[in-house]
Amino acid sequence: MTESSRPDVKKPGSAPPAKKPRNMVLRLLGPGLVTGAADDDPSGIATYSQAGAQFGYGLLWTVFLTTPFMIAIQLVSARIGRVTGKGLAANVMELAPRWLVLTLVFLLVAANTFNIAADIAAMGESLSLVIGGLNHEHALIFAATSTLLQVFVPYRRYAPVLKFLTLTLFAYVVTALTVKIPWSTALLAAVWPKPAIDADYFMMVVAVLGTTISPYLFFWQASQEVEEMHQGKLSRPLRELRKGGDPELHRIRIDTIVGMLFSNVIAFSIILTTAAVLNAHGVTNINSATQAAEALRPLAGDFTFLLFALGIIGTGMLAIPVLAGSAAYGVSEAFGWPATLEAQAPDAVGFYTIIAAATVIGFGLGFTGIDAIHMLVWSAVLNGIVAVPIMAMMMVIVANSRLMGRFRAKSWLIALGWIGTALMALAVIALIGSSLIG
Repeated sequence: MTESSRPDVKKPGSAPPAKKPRNMVLRLLGPGLVTGAADDDPSGIATYSQAGAQFGYGLLWTVFLTTPFMIAIQLVSARIGRVTGKGLAANVMELAPRWLVLTLVFLLVAANTFNIAADIAAMGESLSLVIGGLNHEHALIFAATSTLLQVFVPYRRYAPVLKFLTLTLFAYVVTALTVKIPWSTALLAAVWPKPAIDADYFMMVVAVLGTTISPYLFFWQASQEVEEMHQGKLSRPLRELRKGGDPELHRIRIDTIVGMLFSNVIAFSIILTTAAVLNAHGVTNINSATQAAEALRPLAGDFTFLLFALGIIGTGMLAIPVLAGSAAYGVSEAFGWPATLEAQAPDAVGFYTIIAAATVIGFGLGFTGIDAIHMLVWSAVLNGIVAVPIMAMMMVIVANSRLMGRFRAKSWLIALGWIGTALMALAVIALIGSSLIG
């Protein structure tokens, strides 16, 4: 065999073999994709299911409304993490008094714990629907598995697992394709909505907005960029570089945009499915993701039910570590503890203690008899209280040349972020007002 005929021998001066485009795209996807997918947790599925069941196709437009603001605020959080080399709480500490940061982090932990409780309960119920058995036993398996993976599997090996779990959300795209949908009616409602002027409709709009833009996503993605920084070739904060750094921001932009679009495609699919099946058959009141799955079974068949139920389990396994992890990042950064999933347990005791405590307490809440809907309401209110000041501080940070150096955000991103912050503030006022009245 001649040298020229051997594929593994490179001729002197020849260019290196080109990377396959598919592999290149996969390399670009990471924290943004996982963050976007984690947004569609079992609690989010419940909100989108109720939107479709109660109002049919009338709320599909909200998915388009939230997309640009969701992309903008997650771009801001990712940019802050990668440019400064520190998580969100650590950056906010440079602007706000310590007591305020600790208060916001405490509220974040409380909100995440309630959310974990509702998600674990939904996962346990979903598995019981599919294979039978006791809800609490299944919930224990999920809680224990999630905690053990985070504590004992280093980030470099755990990150691919989280990325793989995002594939489970495609179950909802397939689910939408298994039911009969009047596409012309649905798409017309999505692009030319006819809003109802009543409190229930308005509050569902607020619920969708609050479900889509959540503070735990900000904390998680910023810290994941720091984790990625320590794993990459360029293991320094971008602001320390005298030149270069644009490829990193390009990666973040693609990763985040793909992740948020993916998230909202799933939300669109869930609203579409429940509108086409549940609303069309007069089922207009859904209080949980598992109730939506149960309601689909007699109307759309066992296959659609199975996909919907398994999707709840898959997205829960992705969302629980994001919820617990974001709480741990926030607390650890506020107290100056080591905060990384790459560390071994003895080297980051405080960090892993928060992860375990949030998950264990969340699991334990399932035995208290507290209704999952009440836990979700409390979580939504607490998230709203945390989201607005954190979003405002994020916008101040990303526009600050002292903190961001030459990587200060461009005007369009700052403007879009502030508009999103204002919309979130209005949503929170409405949410808290309705909760007090209720």
